[in-house]
Amino acid sequence: MSLRAVYLLRSAAPGARGGAYVGFTLDPERRLRQHNAGRRRGGARRTSGRGPWEMELYVHGFPSDVAALRFEWAWQHPAASRRLPAVSPRRRREQPIAFALRLLPRLLRAPPWSRLPLRLRWLRPPPDPAPGPAPPPHITVEVDPRGLRPRPPRRKATPPAALATPPGDCSLCGLPCEGPDSAPLQCPRPGCPAVTHALCLAPHFLREEPRELLPLRGACPGCQQDVLWGELIRHAHGYHDDEEEEAGLQDPELGHWTDELLLRRGAGPGRGSAPSCTS
Repeated sequence: MSLRAVYLLRSAAPGARGGAYVGFTLDPERRLRQHNAGRRRGGARRTSGRGPWEMELYVHGFPSDVAALRFEWAWQHPAASRRLPAVSPRRRREQPIAFALRLLPRLLRAPPWSRLPLRLRWLRPPPDPAPGPAPPPHITVEVDPRGLRPRPPRRKATPPAALATPPGDCSLCGLPCEGPDSAPLQCPRPGCPAVTHALCLAPHFLREEPRELLPLRGACPGCQQDVLWGELIRHAHGYHDDEEEEAGLQDPELGHWTDELLLRRGAGPGRGSAPSCTS
């Protein structure tokens, strides 16, 4: 599962008047160094010679490069994006950074990104009051006072199923949750024994939204507590905090949890091709 980050830069140059830049990267700390080093060192044309730049925030958790790049494009071109039809253009005296921050919560509430378990990480103190509307409740908002740090050393990830005892039978269908294709999900609530197949729990969570593919949240079939789908996926990959997640982000063997939902649901009888969550 790769770290796909769409980031926002703020110009710290004297007299910059709120300059801003939106981009996409797999390594935020390295990309910021490139921007500040200039175009000849890998920076962008629009940021070269206009620094220094500081990273305000980044959004991550996208299931593919395409989903992240479309988010980036819509953020860069709000007037041309079909996802932001009701957003007013930049005001006469509105600084670029203020305009970008005003667009962000509307992007997070626009489909298809509004259904993804995205994470918004502030690297500077967020504005007070925050620009509205608030992000959807299932999107995790983090404030990291430590700022950007070098990416942790890449670790060889071990599939979660190999780290623990066999999970037992699915709480919904009753079949064993074993094997490389079973995709077991275990409730992260302490003391709850519920374990399910991803393909069983997804429609269970989507009972009130049968036309959707990606769940947002639902009641655990064991403890009946509200659980975020993204939290279940992170727990299934063995990530219980941000440090663990960042250390394993670049392991290609983990893939992404949407891959199985899209491929397996699309291959079902009478379902036709798999719908795209990034279109």
